Amino acid sequence: MPPASLVVLVVEDEPLQRMMAVDLVEEAGFEALHVASAADAVLILETRLDIRVVFTDIDMPGGLNGMHFAAAVRDRWPPIELIIVSGKRRPLPEELPARGVFFQKPYKRDEVTATMRRMMA
Repeated sequence: MPPASLVVLVVEDEPLQRMMAVDLVEEAGFEALHVASAADAVLILETRLDIRVVFTDIDMPGGLNGMHFAAAVRDRWPPIELIIVSGKRRPLPEELPARGVFFQKPYKRDEVTATMRRMMA
C-alpha cells in the first residue's frame, strides 16, 4: 500500500463526481485534496509542494477549463503528473499536455488506480 504522504489534487465541479474521485484516490491509498474549480486548484498548487498528481475534469465553469488548467500545471509545475477526465469530450492525443493521461467518463476505477500508482512510483 502506498504511503499516505503521496497527494492527489482532485479538481471537479460536480460534487458527486468529486466525491467519487476522492474515494477512488483514498481507496488507492493516497491522500486526496479536492476543489471545485481550476482557480482554487492553482491557489493550492501555489502553497502545497507535496502534490504529485492532479486529477481534473475538462468541463468546468469559471473561465479556466480542465485542458487549459492541465497545460498551466505542465508549464508551472512540470513534475506533477496529470490525469484528465471527461464525459462530454475526448481530446485528441496532441491536445493533451506531455505525460497527461485521459480517461473517458465513466472511467474504470481499476485503470485509473493503476495509472495513479504508476505515476507515483
